[in-house]
Amino acid sequence: MSTPGHFFAIANFCQKIYRYIMTTMNISLPDSLKSFVDQQVTSGGYSTSSEYVRELIRKDKDRRYLRKMLIEGADSAATVPVDGAWFEALRDRVRLHPAG
Repeated sequence: MSTPGHFFAIANFCQKIYRYIMTTMNISLPDSLKSFVDQQVTSGGYSTSSEYVRELIRKDKDRRYLRKMLIEGADSAATVPVDGAWFEALRDRVRLHPAG
């Protein structure tokens, strides 16, 4: 059976882990951008402005990775023709292994 002492010990442990994993960064925004962020938090289902900014950074990171992969692909030598059959095989692979 849990006691209040166990609860506080677990909460304290979680806070230490959170502090170990997360770090703080302070940013300055003009009022217009701060208002925009606040609107996005309210209307976008975010809990905090930090959550919104983290999501923006993740999306930018993903976009940069995709761009890097596209450039590497464009710079690489062709291996097989990319035609209708290739795209149909790709669709089949996606149908067999849906994301999620």
